[in-house]
Amino acid sequence: MSTQEYRHIVRIVGNDIPGERKMLVGLTQIKGIGYNFATAILDTLKIDSNSNIGHLSEENVQAIEKLISNPIEGNFPAWFLNRRKDIETGTNLHLLTSDIPFTLRNDIERERITASWRGYRHLSGLKVRGQRTRTSGRKGGAVGVAKGGMAAPAKKSSDAPAAAAAPAAETSPAAAAAPATEKAPAEKKE
Repeated sequence: MSTQEYRHIVRIVGNDIPGERKMLVGLTQIKGIGYNFATAILDTLKIDSNSNIGHLSEENVQAIEKLISNPIEGNFPAWFLNRRKDIETGTNLHLLTSDIPFTLRNDIERERITASWRGYRHLSGLKVRGQRTRTSGRKGGAVGVAKGGMAAPAKKSSDAPAAAAAPAAETSPAAAAAPATEKAPAEKKE
């Protein structure tokens, strides 16, 4: 426990965390930090994981932010990070907050552009990682035959111009624009 005053909201890496949360739960509210990563951070910095996050001193908050932003300097192994051997930079990274969905969208778009098999599967909305699709994975987009109803029979090409001209001559634009509810009382005579 620190001698500093209790804070009701602690801001860590751009996230507002309520002060009454325990350390482990509060750190896992940051997107990209799970239970194991939060435990490793607290063990490395020798912070009690059962205390409330509102009791953190400003120095502890800065130490946590420094370790979260660059876990390799904190001697975390490469397998502990969530993005190893980044394709663009070739380095091991740990992505946080809005970087995660942004990087995921870029990866999927790159696979589509290169026309890889994974890109085709993403494009079609099918399973990507080799799962079976014969019986499972049926939620989502329709893949098979489209659900149909009564379709109008196709007309011959020679009948099409004559049939299109006949209805236009029978009805005037004003009659075509009038709704059906207005015609009903006019037809009724006593």
